[in-house]
Amino acid sequence: MTLQSFRHRMLVGALSVALALPALAMAAPDVAVGPQYDTTHVYVQDADLATFIQSFTGTFGGKASPRAVFTVTPTPSKTASQYVQTPVGMLSVFAFQTPIPYGFGEERTGYLVSDIHSATKAAVEAGADVTVEPFDDPIGKDVIIQWAGGVNMQLYWHTKAPSYAPLHSVPDNRVYVSKVSGDKFIGQFKQFAHAKVTADDKIDGAEIGRAGTEIRRVQLSSGFGKMMVYVSDGKLPFPYGRETTGYQVDDVAATLEKAAANGVKVLVPPVKTSQGNVSAMLQFPGGYISEIHNAAK
Repeated sequence: MTLQSFRHRMLVGALSVALALPALAMAAPDVAVGPQYDTTHVYVQDADLATFIQSFTGTFGGKASPRAVFTVTPTPSKTASQYVQTPVGMLSVFAFQTPIPYGFGEERTGYLVSDIHSATKAAVEAGADVTVEPFDDPIGKDVIIQWAGGVNMQLYWHTKAPSYAPLHSVPDNRVYVSKVSGDKFIGQFKQFAHAKVTADDKIDGAEIGRAGTEIRRVQLSSGFGKMMVYVSDGKLPFPYGRETTGYQVDDVAATLEKAAANGVKVLVPPVKTSQGNVSAMLQFPGGYISEIHNAAK
């Protein structure tokens, strides 16, 4: 082999490695465990805790863990807490009996991850900020992160891995972001969650109370479940933007009957969406707002 040929091969090899580095940097670990472990975080007053849980399980079915008082933050605090399992999604419900420490109360969901430190690193590399660094809780570890557009989430890990059956239907994590932050948030979450965009549409804003205006609706799917991202100008009539989860039910009318029997208010009656299904907005005792819908036609 001539010296010139050797140098050429070395140059080609170095160039190949250099070109591969960005792809390797993007190959973050997939830390999702499954959508049946993802919980919507609900904060209520202590006096409303039992009524809220009875109303929610009465509407969707399922059961709640026994009420217990814990310190679930890295700083001194006390909260009554219950975990609610239903066929259409899970809740972590908190009724703080002390002032809520900084960083808590704004996180919309808790995602179970396979390793808290790998998950935190992957989130940061995808562009997330760390609002509250990893800390111990009574049954594992947690971290609070924030994505572009001010979307706050908790990632959690259990010392003893839980084992739950798959959900009857996977709910939508409903996210509202501005036109400024829309692409940035979607790109960050896609990288972190290994998510795929299943739809990216321009639709009439009637779906979020803005009939006659055009908005962007992006749907993603990952090991954490489903996400519905609405990109708009933020001029949203109540209650849109206040819900964090949309629950898929088999029969919207039947679910509304159960809801009414359990003290739930219908904030927006059923409306047909651009996907051909029906959507309604509910408010449960204690103030929790959610969307419900049937399967897209």
